[in-house]
Amino acid sequence: MRSANDRSNPIDVSRRRLLVVVLTAVVVLGSLPGAALAQSESGVGGTVVVAEGETVDEVSVVAGTVIVDGTVTGDVSALAGNVYVRGDVGGDVSVATGNLEITGTVEGGVSAGAGNVLIGEDAVVGGAFEVGAGQVTIEGELAGDATIGAETITLGESASVGGDLRYGGDLRGNTDAVAGGITEDSTLGMEIAPTLQPFAGWVVAVYAFVLNLLLGAALLAVFPRFSAGVADRVATEPLRTGLAGLGVLVGVPLLIAALAITIVGIPVALAVALAFGFLVWVGIVYGRFAVAAWLLSYADVDNRWLALVVGLAGAALLVRIPFLGDLLNFLIFLLGLGALSVGLYVRARGGREPTTTGPEPGEGPAI
Repeated sequence: MRSANDRSNPIDVSRRRLLVVVLTAVVVLGSLPGAALAQSESGVGGTVVVAEGETVDEVSVVAGTVIVDGTVTGDVSALAGNVYVRGDVGGDVSVATGNLEITGTVEGGVSAGAGNVLIGEDAVVGGAFEVGAGQVTIEGELAGDATIGAETITLGESASVGGDLRYGGDLRGNTDAVAGGITEDSTLGMEIAPTLQPFAGWVVAVYAFVLNLLLGAALLAVFPRFSAGVADRVATEPLRTGLAGLGVLVGVPLLIAALAITIVGIPVALAVALAFGFLVWVGIVYGRFAVAAWLLSYADVDNRWLALVVGLAGAALLVRIPFLGDLLNFLIFLLGLGALSVGLYVRARGGREPTTTGPEPGEGPAI
């Protein structure tokens, strides 16, 4: 039992809990689709959307996905996993992204470093087109000059290039679509693509790490005893926990499919699917935290915050290892999902976590 001197000031406790609530809100809002509601959209978001019928001045963001279905009167600048321009952009489009797809109109130019670039059949790009990518497919109209460095460049039957084409890579398809001259420049692929593609990949990776870190911090602060129970369960019963995670991963989607068979069950299925999606995200974070805590215990290190950071950073490094890294991350995820699911099941039946670890002074409820 703690003495009165050891107890936290109630005001400090309230402030700490308020901070946790704010962090949780940031995490949840950052993971959900966000609309560009202001005159201009800037900052960091999960999915940034300019909806159909909506008009904004400009878009300048770091995001998982950027979707322009409406009108942007100025420029679109983004570091994102995917960028889709289906509406109208009055200025330039400058992006570093995994995938860029333009099926609308861009009055200005396009400058991009990407994995894949598609200019759709009905798309129009009014200015210069400067792209470095793995694959570039042009089915629409490029009104100005085009400079492309890519492994494969495909000009479709409906493609049109109003100016000159300077390219590096394998040019295929309808070369008659180019009104000006065609010049091969083998240095383009090295100058453009390697510079922007890795940068875009690292930005997305850092963004995901920050979101996971915020969610993990909120979980550890609000539910310290439950989180400790998750870590203990992974350390003491890894096989059973992993099998439980596999069962949940297979069983819940089957349940959702069964609910969606009837019209009455569709809303319930959607609600369950959303809840399951969040459960999977929490399971990913818990798995990385729990495995790191388990490994750190062999070095006599018992620090949950360090375990969270080490777990998330280690998982980010694992994905750099071909095949094996993905497999290990999947197994870690199964451990986290299983421990989370079993813990929730125990709590639902009125049980308590099999751990003596309690909340530290000033922390949230121990569930």
